[in-house]
Amino acid sequence: MSETSAAKESVGAPKNLFIIIFLLFNTLSWYYMTWRIIYGIMKGPSATYLENLLILGVNNSAIIGSGIAGSILSDEVKRLKFINLWILLGTVTSLVPSVLPNMTLEYVLIFSLLSGVSFGLGMPSCLAYFADGTIFENRGLMSGIVFLVTFLSAPILIVMLSRTNLMMGSLISTIWRGLGLAVLLLAKPSETLALERRKHISFASIVTNRSFLLYLIPWLMFSIIDGFEKIVFENFLGPDVLDSLRVIGSIMGTISAFAGGFMSDLVGRKRVVISGFVSLGLAYAAIGIAPASAVSWYFYSVIDGIAWGIFTASFVLVLWGDLSSGGAREKYYAIGSIPFFLAEFMGLVFAPLASIPPSAAFSVASLFLFVAVLPLMYAPETLPEKKIELRQLRKYVEKAKKIREKYVEKGAEG
Repeated sequence: MSETSAAKESVGAPKNLFIIIFLLFNTLSWYYMTWRIIYGIMKGPSATYLENLLILGVNNSAIIGSGIAGSILSDEVKRLKFINLWILLGTVTSLVPSVLPNMTLEYVLIFSLLSGVSFGLGMPSCLAYFADGTIFENRGLMSGIVFLVTFLSAPILIVMLSRTNLMMGSLISTIWRGLGLAVLLLAKPSETLALERRKHISFASIVTNRSFLLYLIPWLMFSIIDGFEKIVFENFLGPDVLDSLRVIGSIMGTISAFAGGFMSDLVGRKRVVISGFVSLGLAYAAIGIAPASAVSWYFYSVIDGIAWGIFTASFVLVLWGDLSSGGAREKYYAIGSIPFFLAEFMGLVFAPLASIPPSAAFSVASLFLFVAVLPLMYAPETLPEKKIELRQLRKYVEKAKKIREKYVEKGAEG
């Protein structure tokens, strides 16, 4: 059975697609809420560099490790049952900060570990559920909608948490995650892929897959470079200026996540991703040449936001769903999501090196981003060429009809 027919058979009513989108929105926004709690502790007046590195390392390692473990467990458990248990775990974990006697390093590490496991364990199944419920023709648009809603709501939720104490923030996070479980239980969506139809594929076969590696390597390079450069920016600009630039980047990222997802359905994934890398390389080159110019920094923040939006939609949701097949998707998403969670941690790891001259750091970043484009040149287009040609043909026919109607109307008037 083809992907299109399988997805249509499994999803059926639009209600199921709406539930999938809400589930992802609830999960991603809950992740940002939880991360805000951890980030607030890390930025505390008594936090040291090594403590922050340890807290972030535990959280990210828990996400990555539990994601891989969850993708293995998903082979033995029905997906919706597994997702329900996973959301329940997240709901309970969200309560932990409100019951801890104090936030000593030991307790913070426990919460960091639990929150990482609570997010990572079922995330591959959640992403695979999205991929099984979409088809090639709308996967980019649906991913754009997911991140558009998430990025619009995340700042509101983060501001709300920043104005509350730890206990209240914990309760808000618990209620929000619990709402996701309630919606899933009440809506009763259909299982998109039965266990007997799943394909069992090893991690070795995935990491040696040429097409997968040609997309994963640039994504990994970008994540490491971006994490490091953010530390350089903070040292060079200061936190206040950097925060204002982040606001610009967030706005552009929100718009481009939706626009990039939509465009990837029209012209293909590869072209959209390459354009993101090339434009970001030019932005780094601009601040490398003129690091003291405000124009260079505003240009960079706009382009960086656009690139992040494109990459988030493409590398988090779209590409791994395109490259995988039913039953193997959890493992593809588990590995493909690793660079996303390495970005912040790698930046903190390289923080002691962030005192190098900014022009040198930005020039090196520009060079590496252009190098990252090379694997993409050899990567296959994951959106079938026939679907691209069909869309172009439809546009041509619609344009021809409009021209014909225009001349018919003129003839009638004459």
